[in-house]
Amino acid sequence: MEQVNHTSSTSFVLAGFALAGTLQPLAFTGALLMYLLTLVGNVLVVALVRADAGLATPMYFFISVLSFLELGYVSTTAPTLLGTLLQGGRAVPASACFAQLYVFHSLGMTECYLLSVMALDRYLAICWPLRYHALMSPRLRRGLAGATWAAGFLAALVPAGLTASLPFCLREVAHYFCDLAPLMRLACVDTGWHGRVHGAVIGVATGCNFVLILGLYGGILRAVLKLPSAASRAKAFSTCSSHMTVVALFYASAFTVYVGSPGSRPENSDKCIALVYALLTPFLNPIIYTLRNKEVKEAVKRVCGRIRALPKRP
Repeated sequence: MEQVNHTSSTSFVLAGFALAGTLQPLAFTGALLMYLLTLVGNVLVVALVRADAGLATPMYFFISVLSFLELGYVSTTAPTLLGTLLQGGRAVPASACFAQLYVFHSLGMTECYLLSVMALDRYLAICWPLRYHALMSPRLRRGLAGATWAAGFLAALVPAGLTASLPFCLREVAHYFCDLAPLMRLACVDTGWHGRVHGAVIGVATGCNFVLILGLYGGILRAVLKLPSAASRAKAFSTCSSHMTVVALFYASAFTVYVGSPGSRPENSDKCIALVYALLTPFLNPIIYTLRNKEVKEAVKRVCGRIRALPKRP
């Protein structure tokens, strides 16, 4: 790795993935296709929820907020992934690197909070069905959505600010984007204290939200088991299955990367695991929430019918 004195007046080099020969263009094509499909899928979800009155419910409101978040989340890292696959090692200014670090973690922690709010929405819908729409009013759902963004962007100030204040003696980042652990490995000083602070802040954001989600689903499970018929129980579980799948994907990969000391894992493992929560999960979310959803399919038919009914220009 190349030695430098400080990063304030220089840049970092994103090492990306070392792929041989024909694998590199194949990986680039696959990543580009997945990125474009992710953008299209999430934009369609947002547009569909806004266009169809049948989806004007709290659940679909939060799904559209999640899709909007995923557009920014995937766009924070996918361009640098594509750049490293196309050009190999890619230099980025230190300021841009720290900005990417902050935005990525802000959106990641926002998603943690948003997944908890979505679990709360399902809890109220199943456990308090008669009061659900009164409790989850438009004003409350907008307030909850705004609070998740505010909490995520405030919480990310701590790890991003501490990392940016470190003196760096190396500049080659063993990753395809600027993340905490790869940057901390380049510091000239012991980062043990910084790692503990990062773990505490991220641990509170992820751990507390995960415990809250588990608690809410515990209440949902008790309520569902009391339902009189198997059909009603199956319907209640079906409204939660998509959210539980997204939670499992997001938290499994996030805990693997961010729980524990950055030095306790192989250097190249983080960037492989990051592909799951930074690229694969945003790609799968629109599919998970819409593939077997009858309400979404019916909404698509209604919107397409309205489009076909529009008067054609001569």
